[in-house]
Amino acid sequence: MFDQLREDIAVVFERDPAARSVFEVLTTYPGIHAILLHRLSSRFWRWGWKWLARFTAYFGRWATGIEIHPGAHIGRRVFIDHGMGVVIGETAEVGDDCTLYHQVTLGGTSWNKGKRHPTLGKGVVVGAGAKILGPLTVGEGAKIGSNAVVVKDVPAGATAVGIPARILTSAATEEATTAVKKLGFAAYAISADMNDPMVKVVHGLIDHSATMDERINWIVEQLKVLGVEPATPAPKRDEFDPAYLNKIVD
Repeated sequence: MFDQLREDIAVVFERDPAARSVFEVLTTYPGIHAILLHRLSSRFWRWGWKWLARFTAYFGRWATGIEIHPGAHIGRRVFIDHGMGVVIGETAEVGDDCTLYHQVTLGGTSWNKGKRHPTLGKGVVVGAGAKILGPLTVGEGAKIGSNAVVVKDVPAGATAVGIPARILTSAATEEATTAVKKLGFAAYAISADMNDPMVKVVHGLIDHSATMDERINWIVEQLKVLGVEPATPAPKRDEFDPAYLNKIVD
């Protein structure tokens, strides 16, 4: 018990630069309190004292703003930063060394009994406001961007962002991995220069369209040089400004 508590305190100092003293962590960090109360409620749950387990979890929710069902499995050295609004369902599994930020939901998508909540592998980082829904698996070392909505499995080491969540390209993931090695972990799971894959697709389409316009205009000019005029004048179209469109997509 005390070994786990020492680990919990050490994790706070590793991942939160605002932590200043052990006393401060023990008395003012709701993530620590929520984990301790969950361990108690989980023990009651395993002993078959279901009402007492649920009441302990309810008290923890009232005291910390973090709701963890007593049936959920929480590994060692799990850090819940800020914590307000975090919800972890009954059949959720959170592996060792995971980090969850505020308003994270590990929720279900079915009313059926059985496994209906996510499983997080070791070392997963889930950014603020992210929702991971259903009996899916997030692989070890994966990162979920802030406000992402994850509805399918995320491979180990991958970074998922967006609604619905999509896996970042390998180049962006490599940049993220480099940042993690420098910092020790990636706060909120993503860095400022990571683009959503769909945004990259839109940029590519805009650039492709601009290139095709330039080629068509060149072909028309060459036809005029050869004395070939179009049978009908080209219809007037709205001004196409790829630079402006690329700017507003970002």
